[in-house]
Amino acid sequence: MIPISILVVDDSPNFLQSAIRFLSTDYRVNIVGLALSGDDAIAQVEQLHPDLVLMDLAMPGMNGLEVTRVLKAGTNPPRVIILTLHDAPEYQIAAAEANADGFVAKSDFGAKLLPLIDSLHCSCA
Repeated sequence: MIPISILVVDDSPNFLQSAIRFLSTDYRVNIVGLALSGDDAIAQVEQLHPDLVLMDLAMPGMNGLEVTRVLKAGTNPPRVIILTLHDAPEYQIAAAEANADGFVAKSDFGAKLLPLIDSLHCSCA
């Protein structure tokens, strides 16, 4: 299986480093970039063309939902999984309305992210 290329977007450098440590141990994952803001995420998606973007919901400037809408409106958009500390039904609904492909609470990151990535990667490969 070809590894899935992933861009990780979060305004917290600590979370980015934790995500890198966690994801880099899996041979099915290739982290191609990191972004600290929505604007940076959009620029990196245009440059790197990742298969998947792990998108923080709450960021200053453009939040993750706004960035997801922009990405999904483009040609051949990446899959997007919203990551958030705010695990409430209204955020899950908002993520779905923004055309996100998945939603994972950061508290469930270790348990739920890789199975979701697998299911998305298998459905688009």
